[in-house]
Amino acid sequence: MLDAKVKEKLGDRLERFRELDRLLADPAVGGDPHIGDYMRERGTLAKSMALYENYLATGKELADNREIAGDSSQDRELRELAEMEISDLEEKAAALEAELVALLLGQGADNDRNAILEIRAGTGGEEAALFAGDLFRMYRNFADGRGWKFEVMSMSESERGGFKEVIVGIEGGNVFRDLRMEGGGHRVQRVPETEAQGRVHTSAATVAVMPEAEEYEVEIKPEDLQISIQCSGGPGGQSVNTTQSSVRIIHVPTGITVFMQEEKSQHKNKAKAMRVLRSRLYELKKAEEEAKRAAERRGQTGSGDRSERVRTYNFPQDRCTDHRLGKNFPLEDIIEGKLDKLVAELIEYAKRLDLRD
Repeated sequence: MLDAKVKEKLGDRLERFRELDRLLADPAVGGDPHIGDYMRERGTLAKSMALYENYLATGKELADNREIAGDSSQDRELRELAEMEISDLEEKAAALEAELVALLLGQGADNDRNAILEIRAGTGGEEAALFAGDLFRMYRNFADGRGWKFEVMSMSESERGGFKEVIVGIEGGNVFRDLRMEGGGHRVQRVPETEAQGRVHTSAATVAVMPEAEEYEVEIKPEDLQISIQCSGGPGGQSVNTTQSSVRIIHVPTGITVFMQEEKSQHKNKAKAMRVLRSRLYELKKAEEEAKRAAERRGQTGSGDRSERVRTYNFPQDRCTDHRLGKNFPLEDIIEGKLDKLVAELIEYAKRLDLRD
């Protein structure tokens, strides 16, 4: 039998599916610009909901037959017929359950989205910035191997060639599905180049992975934005070719700030900044919804919050430990971006979390 939390998840999806049916049947929705999105969402839910309704109907039929078979006041032939059907219904219910769980494990609302990847140096000074640079190259190599588009949107470099912060947009098939579990604290243990006595230091960087949101999914009111633009020209009177227009956008209600200066065009920097802002607001909305659900489900453990340490890269011992899986992986392969095996195991781990939640 499906456990209570899986039933709760299925019940929520069934309610949403029926809500979409009512919405699409309403003539007034015909002019809604989001009608195509409602139809796609319904299509995504349709197969699992048809299975679930079949599963519920089979369960009711099974319960009715068990009641008849156990009722001595019923006709003997009727009870025998009910007993014969019980076995078939039990097999049907088990098969439907297995198919339903397998389908659920393969679904995720944001799996096929592009992603915004943010890497920030944490504790450890310049060594942490160098480690952030290592993570940047690791993800770039992984993206190249997958054939994804890897676009640097913003970067703040450190003195020795690392990154204080770097923001990247990644486009391709199932980008968010494959990278969603990379979010969190990443720790490195190694001897820095500047360490004269050969002592191992521990430094850290944080990674955030957000599904990229579409414009219609996040309402951003113009009056909620504070936008400032600063132009800087190049030397020798050639500013027409070298002028950069940095853009800073502050979303006043949340205090979220995005700064972009990579492009020479003010409009391009603003467009990139809005992409990042939308994704951060979408992620914030999701986090608030998940926190509300978690509060309603007492006893839940392991939030998967990105502040948690997820991985340690130990250079002296040549190993990379993923703390959620409790497994070690070859450090050289991981740091070079050969993440396929690790990512595959994390996808399965995430599926189990999704069912539990």
